[in-house]
Amino acid sequence: MTSLSEIVSKPTVFDCVIVGAGPSGSACAYWLAEAGWSVCLIEKKKFPREKTCGDGLTPRSVHQLAQMGLEPAVAANGHRYNGLRAFGFGATLEMNWPDHPVFPNYGYTITRFNLDGLVAQRAEELGAVLVNGVEALGLVEPTQSPNGGLLGASGVLAAEKSTGATGEIRGRYVIVADGQNSRLGRELGTSRNRSWPMGMALRGYYTSERHDEPWIDSHLDIRDPKGDVVPGYGWIFPLGDGRVNVGVGLLSTGGAWKGVNTTKLQEYFVAQTADAWGLNDESCCGPATGGRLPMGLSLGPRTGANTLTIGDAAGTVNPFNGEGIAYGYETGRLAAGVVGEALLANDASALALYDERLDQAYGDYYKVARAFVRIISEPRILTACVGVGMRVEPLMTELLTIMANLMRNDKLGPAEVGYRALVRLADVIPERAYHLLLGDATSAD
Repeated sequence: MTSLSEIVSKPTVFDCVIVGAGPSGSACAYWLAEAGWSVCLIEKKKFPREKTCGDGLTPRSVHQLAQMGLEPAVAANGHRYNGLRAFGFGATLEMNWPDHPVFPNYGYTITRFNLDGLVAQRAEELGAVLVNGVEALGLVEPTQSPNGGLLGASGVLAAEKSTGATGEIRGRYVIVADGQNSRLGRELGTSRNRSWPMGMALRGYYTSERHDEPWIDSHLDIRDPKGDVVPGYGWIFPLGDGRVNVGVGLLSTGGAWKGVNTTKLQEYFVAQTADAWGLNDESCCGPATGGRLPMGLSLGPRTGANTLTIGDAAGTVNPFNGEGIAYGYETGRLAAGVVGEALLANDASALALYDERLDQAYGDYYKVARAFVRIISEPRILTACVGVGMRVEPLMTELLTIMANLMRNDKLGPAEVGYRALVRLADVIPERAYHLLLGDATSAD
């Protein structure tokens, strides 16, 4: 492990400095180091460390971990599961992950305490310099555009948390991967599109005899203490180590869950599922923790003169299901590819490819997802759609494929056809379809 003083004592300019060693930052460091570039990966905490998360890896996440050679380690430290068990409006469905030519048909649950260090250390094994317990305080020598917007920086000013010692870590490129409440992102001028989805999640751990079940559970009609349907979901993810991860998530645009007390909602959800899972004060492992989740690429701009934002710092969480880990790995890999091209060509203008590739990967999909969240934020629509859908298993199976972003490119099945139709409708769904579904056609005209 390298200390800040060791870096500062040498006049080193890294090819890339990455701030934040979560999924996006560690994946970016891995792919750059694997290509032979010099990388410094900065993490303000020391591994292993706790991180609020649902702890579920979908097939997209598993694929990225396998590509980095880490699936055996994940399998040894996590719990493999087959698919999703959905509950809603009196119905229950067990749905396996679909077969796919690229992604596996299974997932894992593993705590971020056990997961994040695996990726960061793998990057370190390939030559990345990993600095733990060091916080990035700001940008070094920031350059600004004529209108005041930040263009780039020559590195970051960092502080060692244990001693308070500070120093500069310099790099030709700077990658911001320090999460949704990104200090460096704000300095770069990023902001959230407030008309796009925001998530709010809360989770806690409980011991349970059902800790090794082959399904992750999703409850699609969680209700507040008054019995009213809330726009969100509850989950119980078996961890295979004697515990389950229990949480609630809210999805919203336009402040639909403004005023909802998530702590009370979590308590109520736990009470609803307590008997089935053995959840009580004795089995509780500690207080629940939570946070906000900007979604659907709602944070931007993401590209500067020599800077990129990735993962949660770019708001890349999937609005369909609240999944962030896969998109952290993927955007970290996309950023590494673009930075590698810029380094090879000695031309920072290649960074413009990052937004291009994000749009190719997620543009249409997130447009549909944002429209979906707009629709289900209305409790009457949520009740009608989920209440009917839960009783039509083929429909829910195809919806699972779309929501987990597991459509196939090699053939057209029901999910692929349905998704393409949704892409065409996405521009009108947020307004006209919303009002039509409420029976208020006049206000949509």
